[in-house]
Amino acid sequence: MSNSFPRLHNAMWPGLVGKGSPGAEPFIALDRMLELTTQANVNGQKFDGVDLFLFDPHINIDLSEDDVKKIADKIAAKGLAVGSLVAPVWPGTVGDSAMGTPEQRAKFVLAVKKACRIAQIFNEHGVRKYGVIRIDAATGPAHWLEDPVANTKKIASTFREAGVVAAAHGERLAAEGEICWAGMHSWKNMVDLLEQTDMPGTVGFQADQAHTYLYLMGYNAPEHALLKEGYSQAEFDAAYTKMTDALRPWTIDFHVAQNDGTVHGTGTHDKTGRHCLADDPKGKLDIVKTAAYWLKGATDRGIQHICWDGCMFPNSTLEDPKTWNTILSTMIKVRDNSGWNA
Repeated sequence: MSNSFPRLHNAMWPGLVGKGSPGAEPFIALDRMLELTTQANVNGQKFDGVDLFLFDPHINIDLSEDDVKKIADKIAAKGLAVGSLVAPVWPGTVGDSAMGTPEQRAKFVLAVKKACRIAQIFNEHGVRKYGVIRIDAATGPAHWLEDPVANTKKIASTFREAGVVAAAHGERLAAEGEICWAGMHSWKNMVDLLEQTDMPGTVGFQADQAHTYLYLMGYNAPEHALLKEGYSQAEFDAAYTKMTDALRPWTIDFHVAQNDGTVHGTGTHDKTGRHCLADDPKGKLDIVKTAAYWLKGATDRGIQHICWDGCMFPNSTLEDPKTWNTILSTMIKVRDNSGWNA
């Protein structure tokens, strides 16, 4: 019998991230992303839900309750659930740097509060029964390097404030580890930040297979590299075990993804781990095998769904139905290998 959990979600933000700015491809509307998601079908199995980006032109963070309910109705009518929500914590949106001035850090916390409001509407509607609010440091590692100790302390303090807000709404925050975020740009820095934040069960980690691969290589923190180019399979297995053993206890949200060992950025999105297609011949990861490292004990950490993350694919790739069937097929294999039944 096939496993029924974790539920399989598609991310809506590939229609937004790295798009819409001068020189970049246009946004793909939420309606179209939902349509592409519901069209995917592998032997009768379909996506169970979607994770959402609380950002224009998909979902304005200040939408009225009635307008949020209309979006909830639309998603539910397509047979989809809502899972995790991305809070707009960055400068130029509602939020600002988590290690900035008191005013900037207050904006960061406000972005989380606004995201929790929308989450609550989705929850009360019934379309959302699980998932987290996704955050990051909202600034890059270059500034952090000017004073690592003080800056990590500031980020941790901001994350704690945001965590108090989230907990008051019955929500959890997951910080997505990427090499482009301050104090989160290596596996060791990420663990240090989570330990200093010290809110286990409320502020945790969002593991993405593409991004965490670059943690192994020490791309923005060579002193924390666990592998060198030309590594053997045995060396990879040992490094992956060390990294996941350190971060898995904090992991409360998980992104299935592939990476070819390079970085990529488009539009206003800074360079970070390149998301490849699930069947990319240059992919460095055995997706099914490495997902199992992160999903071990997932139910103990409250994980009920996993999400495919494919940021910054060309629009032509996103518009191709084969893309989504290949992704869905891969996620089904992950669930068959590492999933469970309620």
